[in-house]
Amino acid sequence: MSGYQALVLGASGTVGAAFLQHFQSDPACELALGLSRQGDLRFQLENEDSMAQCASVLRDPSGPYGLCEFKWIIDATGALTIDGQGPEKRLEALNAAQLMRQFEVNAVGPALLMKHFLPLLTSQEAAWYATLSARVGSIEDNHKGGWYSYRAAKAARNMLLQTAAIETARKKPLAVLAALQPGTVQSPLSASFVAAKDAMAAPESVSKLMRVLSRLKPTGRAQFVDHAGQVISW
Repeated sequence: MSGYQALVLGASGTVGAAFLQHFQSDPACELALGLSRQGDLRFQLENEDSMAQCASVLRDPSGPYGLCEFKWIIDATGALTIDGQGPEKRLEALNAAQLMRQFEVNAVGPALLMKHFLPLLTSQEAAWYATLSARVGSIEDNHKGGWYSYRAAKAARNMLLQTAAIETARKKPLAVLAALQPGTVQSPLSASFVAAKDAMAAPESVSKLMRVLSRLKPTGRAQFVDHAGQVISW
């Protein structure tokens, strides 16, 4: 993988920052970029124009980064608690505003990121586009109920990725698209639901995910896997 380029979307989050650090510490990575709401090159999940502007800069041969062709693109965006609202435990707790915000952040935004950044994935060699999903987004694996809007938004994210994978395979047959379950990671997202001692440090999760990802082969379909390499039912 000498001389490869990597892009992390949502690099200001706990897992995103760990992914960026992983690539930055790899001597073989000649360019490791992290995009988020912060920094010189920034985007917002609720603003497609900001995504398009970032992608345009990365496509510009005369721009600060030259014409980028990424071997790795990691979408580490997403949120569990949004606008102070955590996951619903009962059906009567549902409300339209919270449902819409969950879909905006965890499904619509990531779909638009695919629209603008998948074209920057190299087509000349093996390449990976991975997005952070969640086991609770699996319809078949839902045994406990609850968490309505978050589950539904993650399931929608998975479907959008799967559909994009089928199209991408026609143009970039060496590409691997994957939905990732990173495990329970020590982060602000998980702090309200699990003790830190029962969660993994972000670098450990990323190390495991990279090991799993690097072993995946192109299939023409998206793949849904966890940090231990186990396949998750859609």
